[in-house]
Amino acid sequence: MKFRRKPRENVDINLASLIDVVFILLLFFVVTTTFTRETQLRVDLPEAVSGSPAEDQQAKQLDVAISADGTFSVNNQVLPKNDLASVIDALKKESNGDTNLPLSISADGKTQHQAVITAMDAAGKLGFTHLRMTTVEAAPAP
Repeated sequence: MKFRRKPRENVDINLASLIDVVFILLLFFVVTTTFTRETQLRVDLPEAVSGSPAEDQQAKQLDVAISADGTFSVNNQVLPKNDLASVIDALKKESNGDTNLPLSISADGKTQHQAVITAMDAAGKLGFTHLRMTTVEAAPAP
């Protein structure tokens, strides 16, 4: 007994409609995606043209140093208290009301974050616009 085989039909998948659906999904995801931008601190980093700073910048500059235990000093004068009011008073006294002076904040690597924020808050309340954070260059990995 001989059975007859049915002729095979070629099955074709229409890719044109599949591509259309993929592009519509892609367009949907692009349009509905929201990009949030985290708040950032604007830090004016110093730029050097040569190896030594300009003469006018050496004349007057404010330096707030914070030790590892949170002790503040303004232009190498240790403050008696480590609170916001004493930092503001010391900055007012050293700057004589000139808020265009560059202000540099140098904090120890183990300083609490709150102490650095206190120094930045004092600078912000007085209206200083040129704020610098000092760091050291990291040693290359062995």
